Amino acid sequence: MLPIDLRSDTVTRPTAAMRQAMANAEVGDDVLGDDPTVIALQERVAAIMGKEAACFVPSGTMANQTAIRAHTEPGDEVICHRDSHIIHYETGAPAALSGVMIRPLDGDRGIFEPADLEHACRPDSHHFPHSRLVIVENTHNRGGGAVWPMGLIEKVTATARARGLRLHLDGARIWNASAATGRPPADYARHFDTVSCCFSKGLGAPAGSAVAGSREIVARVHRFRKMFGGTMRQSGVLAAAALHALDHHVDRLKEDHANAKRLEGLIRDLPGVTIALPVETNMVFIDLHERHGTAAAFCDRMKAAGVLMLPTAPQRVRMVVHLDVPRASIDRAADLIAEALRPRTAAAHA
Repeated sequence: MLPIDLRSDTVTRPTAAMRQAMANAEVGDDVLGDDPTVIALQERVAAIMGKEAACFVPSGTMANQTAIRAHTEPGDEVICHRDSHIIHYETGAPAALSGVMIRPLDGDRGIFEPADLEHACRPDSHHFPHSRLVIVENTHNRGGGAVWPMGLIEKVTATARARGLRLHLDGARIWNASAATGRPPADYARHFDTVSCCFSKGLGAPAGSAVAGSREIVARVHRFRKMFGGTMRQSGVLAAAALHALDHHVDRLKEDHANAKRLEGLIRDLPGVTIALPVETNMVFIDLHERHGTAAAFCDRMKAAGVLMLPTAPQRVRMVVHLDVPRASIDRAADLIAEALRPRTAAAHA
């Protein structure tokens, strides 16, 4: 029996229908700009996001990093939340690839206030880096899959505009934000100069993200995709998977959210477990009492029991629900977690 894999929504496997779409994809050479399926995907994403153009890239990291490079020059400063993906999970790429500094902000669940942004902006002086770009992550991974309230997005982006700053939306899971609120992605994207989105998380494609924006800025994204080694040849086979996902896997994200809430309800009263963050979308974070050992040790025990999850702090565990985890697997995972947390008797240890 395959383990119940709650490590991430990146572990999803292409469905049989998606594999068929990939096999049937019409392809060209995307480096030369003539892969028809990639072109179709880019046009589709631009339309969904309400932007002029889009660029297909291999990963969410490359989506964010090409956007950062397109907006900035070396010595600039990027303002974002201290728990942002670009800080924790992109291997120092802003410094290495774009030569920019990061100005981290505090805030609950990955969300900051206009006043936080205002206070972080540098004076225009040759002594300081230039405040250039603001990045918002929606939904916010380390914030528990938190959805930014639209009213706050409007206030934060208005503050940024008033200071002459550029804006990028790390929308790797923008599909989850839309599923949770009923707002189309363009409602979020219209407040930003660029927006990234991912096809290989909740949408279940094997790889790929995109960056959308104006034709001018996306032309720079294309240039830096090439510079960073992200151009591919017959990548229409991957674009076909993304197109299939947009057609068939967006609406079902609400099932993942419902299953995450179900998992939360099944484990919230277990001994030594605290729900660490509100469950808004497809992520469940728990804090373990020290009597259960560290989060890493607990995840090792759960792996042996047939449930995969990830430690994110000494006592914190993350579980992510996705299309490969149906309701029955949620219930089974909850039972196995409860068993792992059950106190062992002296006889059991003898």
